[in-house]
Amino acid sequence: MNRNLILGALLSSLVVLAALVSFIWTPYDHAALDIPNKLQPPNGPHWFGTDHFGRDMFSMIMVGARTSIAVALVAVGIGMAIGVPLGLAAAARKGSWLDEVIMRGNDLVFAFPSLVIAILITAVYGAGAINAIVAIGIFNIPVFARITRGAALSLWEREFILAARVSGKGAARISAEHILPNVANLLIVQGTIQFSLGILAEAGLSYVGLGAQPPTPSWGRMLADAQTMVSFAPHLALIPGLSIIVTVLGLNLLGDGMRDWLDPRIRVARA
Repeated sequence: MNRNLILGALLSSLVVLAALVSFIWTPYDHAALDIPNKLQPPNGPHWFGTDHFGRDMFSMIMVGARTSIAVALVAVGIGMAIGVPLGLAAAARKGSWLDEVIMRGNDLVFAFPSLVIAILITAVYGAGAINAIVAIGIFNIPVFARITRGAALSLWEREFILAARVSGKGAARISAEHILPNVANLLIVQGTIQFSLGILAEAGLSYVGLGAQPPTPSWGRMLADAQTMVSFAPHLALIPGLSIIVTVLGLNLLGDGMRDWLDPRIRVARA
């Protein structure tokens, strides 16, 4: 089996397991303050040390994993739920006004990065995890729309699609029954990649104060809190930073391994 797939699955599973376990157990209450024991380096009672309020870093990392995964997962779900149907519709009506409207709309959304979208949403509704989800989800819509349209266009001229059209099936039914199953592998791989980018986007939004708000832990905000204390408490920045790196690396390796595993052309070329 592909080594990237195995390593990516192991790293990703480790992070997901930490997030799931945090629902029922953490070494300490992640919000409990213990000022006398603040800024402790990693030690026996506190495996990852404590922060400037004496909170246990390991507990905060576990709950922060839950926050990052939830935000990225829902955001990717929004992107797929809206972007995939738009891409299928654009491919089915290639060259029509509908195709033009969808693609120009995608260009418009691409012109505004998720951070800018988050700032606009925050200006109206305030900062929070929900607004971060909406911002990242909106940015994911054109990604999935373009991927779906590009893959679907190459299928519309295939013989089995022509046969389905001759049998009297409409464009919507062909897209649902024949096009979507044949592009599902590509969408799964792209979803994994966007999931890793969603983790980064959530950390970036939390770093500037637009993501999850206190007392909910977030890796990005933990980095922001640590930036003035790196010289005398480097673990405050290293631990959440390494958590982001491990998560994103694992998801990217998983996506790369899944692409090799699901695409027979790549398997044949490497063989």
